Amino acid sequence: MSWFGRPATPTQITHGRRLWLYAIAIVVLTFLVVPTLLVIPMSFSGSQYLEFPPREWSLRWYRNYFASRAWMQATATSFKAATLTALVATPLGTLAAYGLATSRFRAARALHVLLISPMIVPVILIGIAVFYVYVKIKLNNSLAGLVLAHSMLAVPLVLIVVTSALAQFDRNQEMVARSLGASRPYAFVTVTLPQIRFAVISGALLSFLTSFDEVIVALFVSGGANSTLTRNMFLALRDQIDPTIAAISTLMIVVTSLLFVLSQVFGRSAEK
Repeated sequence: MSWFGRPATPTQITHGRRLWLYAIAIVVLTFLVVPTLLVIPMSFSGSQYLEFPPREWSLRWYRNYFASRAWMQATATSFKAATLTALVATPLGTLAAYGLATSRFRAARALHVLLISPMIVPVILIGIAVFYVYVKIKLNNSLAGLVLAHSMLAVPLVLIVVTSALAQFDRNQEMVARSLGASRPYAFVTVTLPQIRFAVISGALLSFLTSFDEVIVALFVSGGANSTLTRNMFLALRDQIDPTIAAISTLMIVVTSLLFVLSQVFGRSAEK
């Protein structure tokens, strides 16, 4: 049987009958990916301005990026904020997912919706609200404030990923451990957590990416010595067209792509 005649789904719909769907998916992916990929050759241009295709090839803007103290400081801030966000959001999201999964209260579903609401509310509104609160408690332009704001955005992702893993987990195994005298925290750490570890790692990677790529909230709450890389890139685009941004964007594409692939690998491992 040819590939076109093979079933694509459990409902026996063949790949041949799904060609129209594959064609639409290719068009949409091309529309989304090609503009991003155009940045890569532009980053190797020796021109003073952004141009495509480059008339001459050079590593000038990569050297400019690594030699700039301001860009390096912003990069360090972004990595620190992303790492701390992952360390804060991952345990909070995991514990929230576990608590809601094992809860017998009727309000658990409403609480679940409340916890994922940062994914529903426009980020610009979250940025304005966080800025207003931070002005009151003097957390603006601080690393702690940036991490807290990014953690609020990352916790829903961890919650969804870990909840999905817990839905496939046999809770009877934990109940057996508890019946043998283990406390609930000990049973969770020794029985449940090892079996959902791939989902937890995926959640941590997604938390890191959420913070590392976020720009809107960073525009409101970060600045000065704690300005993020994405915030500096946005300001550079607004004030002047510096080809260094293309070099930074290329490096960010590489980093985020690798982390996204890792999250998918851990996700597949969790499913197996």
